[in-house]
Amino acid sequence: MVRHFWLGAICLAVIGTLTGCGGGGSETVAEGPDDWRAEVKVLRAGVKGSEEDPAVLRRWNRLKANLEEATGVPVEFYEASDYNGIIQAMASGQIELASVGAGSFSNLHAQIGEMAQPLFAKEDSQGVRGYYSTIIVRADSDYHSIEDLRGQSLAFVDFNSTSGYIFPRYKMREQGIDPDAFFGELAMAGGHTQAIMALANGQFDAVVSMANGGSPEQGFVGGSFRRMARRGVIDATEFREIWFAGPLPNSTYVMRKDTPQALRDLVSGLLISLAYEDPEAFQDIGRTPGSVYNAVDLEFYREMIEMRNQEIRQHRERFARRAD
Repeated sequence: MVRHFWLGAICLAVIGTLTGCGGGGSETVAEGPDDWRAEVKVLRAGVKGSEEDPAVLRRWNRLKANLEEATGVPVEFYEASDYNGIIQAMASGQIELASVGAGSFSNLHAQIGEMAQPLFAKEDSQGVRGYYSTIIVRADSDYHSIEDLRGQSLAFVDFNSTSGYIFPRYKMREQGIDPDAFFGELAMAGGHTQAIMALANGQFDAVVSMANGGSPEQGFVGGSFRRMARRGVIDATEFREIWFAGPLPNSTYVMRKDTPQALRDLVSGLLISLAYEDPEAFQDIGRTPGSVYNAVDLEFYREMIEMRNQEIRQHRERFARRAD
């Protein structure tokens, strides 16, 4: 009971900060606080699954219990194998809630506009709401800078990955590197875990991934291969990061705006209070001590939306040249 009282107080505090709280969407005005549950029998959440990273689903299972307690409705998972699966599920109304990267949110926004409402993004103990793209090579290789990779093979993560595709390609072009011409072979690994494993197995000379919990100058405590190393899947000393780009905006929890406002307020209240009310659960879902969730809106992702648009223009121009 204490939890529900606390969440209610938090929800009242955040209502004024959330985009869309003043109207929009197709919410119905309820006469009582529980009336929306007659309309919403279940909250459906999208989860990008990975057989190589069972921690992802385990974290969502922990969050599921908190969500069900906060909202009073069952939570069901829609598990997709890639980023696009989550994007299309939300765009088509198959799910109401998901955690997506800035690139995926940009794709979702392009499809359904303000129907996709970003709620919160993580802010670390240093006040940073971002992380980095990185290029990783094997430590026993001769590659020590991105220039050493000219003509070599590189694996990106996914077309909708922020740190694994959209952002690094944008930054490479800023540095005068056309990735499609510079590297000898390009491929998609399908996920961060898959990229690291492909590098470990010698399938590529380098892979793009992500790092967080620090900076290139200070070093990082988080990121794909570091998480895998802590789980004992790989040996971190066998890898070396040779290029960084960032910071780029953290992922967001996003909900469809045609869900009842009361439901969105309860989910938002849970997320913003979790770091304080249940620190153990907050860490169990992969959040580092000292970090919190802060409200974000469309403007937080505006630059990433333009980066994605530029990437699309680049693809169209390249295909047009080939057609000629």
